[in-house]
Amino acid sequence: MTSTPAWPDLGGIAYGGDYTPEQWPRETWLEDVELMKQAGVNLVSIGIFSWGLLEVREGEYDFSWLDDVIELLHANDIRVDLGTPTASPPAWFFAHHPDARAVTRDGVVMGFGARGMASHSAPAYREASVRIASELAQRYGDHPAVVLWHVHNEFGVPVGEDYSAHSVREWRLWLQQRYGSLDALNAAWGTAFWGQHYGEWDHVGAPAAAPSVVNPAQRLDFARFTDHQLRQCFIAERDAIRAHSDRPITTNFMANQHNGCDLWAWGREVDIVSDDHYLWAADEEGEIGLAIAADLTRSVGGGAPWILMEHSTSAVNWQPRNVAKRPGEMARNSLSHLGRGADGILFFQWRASRSGAEKFHSAMLPHAGTSSRVFREVVDLGAKLGRVSDIRGSRVHADVAILWDFESFWAQDLEWRPSEDVTHDERIRAYYERLWRDGITVDFALPGQDLSGYRLVVAPAQYLLSRADADNLNRYVEAGGTLVVSFFSGVVDEHDAVHEGGFAAPLEPALGLTVEEHLPLRQGDVAEISFAGATYPADVWQEDLALTTAEVRGTYLDGPAAGRAAVTRNVHGAGAGWYVGTRPDAAGLAAVMTAVYADAGVAPAGLPEGVETVRRHGDDADFLVVINHGTETVSLPASGLNLLTQEQTEDKLVLPGGDVAVLRQPHTAEGGGH
Repeated sequence: MTSTPAWPDLGGIAYGGDYTPEQWPRETWLEDVELMKQAGVNLVSIGIFSWGLLEVREGEYDFSWLDDVIELLHANDIRVDLGTPTASPPAWFFAHHPDARAVTRDGVVMGFGARGMASHSAPAYREASVRIASELAQRYGDHPAVVLWHVHNEFGVPVGEDYSAHSVREWRLWLQQRYGSLDALNAAWGTAFWGQHYGEWDHVGAPAAAPSVVNPAQRLDFARFTDHQLRQCFIAERDAIRAHSDRPITTNFMANQHNGCDLWAWGREVDIVSDDHYLWAADEEGEIGLAIAADLTRSVGGGAPWILMEHSTSAVNWQPRNVAKRPGEMARNSLSHLGRGADGILFFQWRASRSGAEKFHSAMLPHAGTSSRVFREVVDLGAKLGRVSDIRGSRVHADVAILWDFESFWAQDLEWRPSEDVTHDERIRAYYERLWRDGITVDFALPGQDLSGYRLVVAPAQYLLSRADADNLNRYVEAGGTLVVSFFSGVVDEHDAVHEGGFAAPLEPALGLTVEEHLPLRQGDVAEISFAGATYPADVWQEDLALTTAEVRGTYLDGPAAGRAAVTRNVHGAGAGWYVGTRPDAAGLAAVMTAVYADAGVAPAGLPEGVETVRRHGDDADFLVVINHGTETVSLPASGLNLLTQEQTEDKLVLPGGDVAVLRQPHTAEGGGH
């Protein structure tokens, strides 16, 4: 069997969603497949939460209903993404194996009745998961309808860290493999602090709740261990399936949801990267958060086409205020994912559930039925995707990368940092939003990977930075790259220990400075900086910089660092390193990035407000996706055949408010990091 199974051939963009026929009588199944054909659905995910209906008692199986569903879908030319149901073990499992329940950091044993995985370290859970995956693969591995395997569901949600006895046992083994000796462990964790020295492996426990803040290096390692254990569960099921089937295998990520999974490592284990994305209703510009998730998903997959495994047709059910999508918003969301590299657009779910915790979650076929606006838009979207099928297999290329490092985020999120107002999510969103508004396509990257294909690399929140990764960034600048680093970066090493030489010391060659002291501001305080002849407000943070070779480009006008450098530029070899030691407002950041663009040779697209563009490069043609998120008609220079309307555009594209165009254009040379 091939180790890199090919994408399923669906004759077009994958379109559909989660399908739960087990919740409905059989006569409803017949109606479902007819409506799916009407909507253009060609792929559905099934079986994801059906363990208790498939293995009705331990070792006793009933596949009859699943046989019938798969045959019905196959007869109607609808392909299957077959899930393993291991995200939610059945009641009999917990009755037989009560020790496999997950335990919270506070020592609470998790009960049954919700979704959620058992202890990821419990042998009984691992064995049962492999067993059900093997049974499914033996039965359906060669079925012509089954074109994709879907292991588990959203690893790390809702069970990530587990403090059970099984987990503690595996944790000690993991530490022994990582460090080899207690001396190395004590050194890495800095256990001389607060008298935490370990003399026996059996004394090393999980970082459960304690009277005060638990050793941050220990907690960082426990996050790494949790990610490893979750991934081992995936690998065990994947390998069990692979023994019986050559179809591609995936699991649905949750990009930028911080569910305890290092998606860079996970991306290397799946055949096709897939992601679940839901708008955060409180975000009035959710299209920007969507673009971040899509670009991150593409990036962890090395730039290859990916699948949007879940998103919503309208409102979700689990946020404080579940705002419904406006007319046309579902199509804009879907086509934005498509533009950013997705070759599959799927939803949760096909038919809205009448019972259970998600009965208020929107669906392709809502409670209101086929006469609803949502269903009409679902049918229309299916037709649109059918018209743009030539985009399949093309790729997005970017000249700019933003650093995204899950381990750094895990470390920064621990307690007792200089200011709770400093978050990695906010800094990444601020820099990404500036690039998004300037029409500049972005990849995400790790600080240690090959960055030579990018003109510009931005490090908005690289709190944790190993010496090796810092050397990589220094070499990137020396070779001609432009690097922008925001405050509170390069602070600690991989053990959450402050770098020798002080804050930001490992990046001194590229930046021409170190940071003598962090100077966070009081809540609500705002200072001003001077940059390029103008004055801008800046809040939250200042720093006392010690310059070596850097030149001052911006100055604090007031605040604790008044009169000192706020923004610097340093020439290092053939490139330049910029440092922004505060949080300027949007206008101030725009001014800084304008100067950075000039260094990097990156040109803003000059788009009208609210317009998003992204280009995919194919072998014979390029595809420009243009989305007008505003309400007013806009025009912008663009030519090509609009695949959605079959109209030829010459020189100028006129796009009404809320509309989307997908222009087929002559192929151009590719650039960027992938």
